[in-house]
Amino acid sequence: MPRNYSEEFLIEVHHLDAERLGVQFAKVCIKANLPAMYVANALGVSRMTVYSWFRGKPLRDKNATLVKSFMKLINEAMTIGALPAPTFVKAKEFVVLSTDKLRPQTNVS
Repeated sequence: MPRNYSEEFLIEVHHLDAERLGVQFAKVCIKANLPAMYVANALGVSRMTVYSWFRGKPLRDKNATLVKSFMKLINEAMTIGALPAPTFVKAKEFVVLSTDKLRPQTNVS
């Protein structure tokens, strides 16, 4: 079950180095109202890994590429008004659709 970001976490993120990719990602996810649990599922990592990134820990190159792509999708959705997600159900729908775009299916013949 997803949870809202705690007030303590929101304050912590506000004071972290905004130059770090993970911190930028945290701010985008918070603004879009996307729970870390859903974000983790979309990227194929643990929720704790996402929180580590959100706190400024370094990302591997392959994960940095995924995060940048996901951030682009989130920002595009916010531009057209599809985000912030009003409910967890809508957040999950967005993440599921985004996962398809981030990890396109390959045809097996």
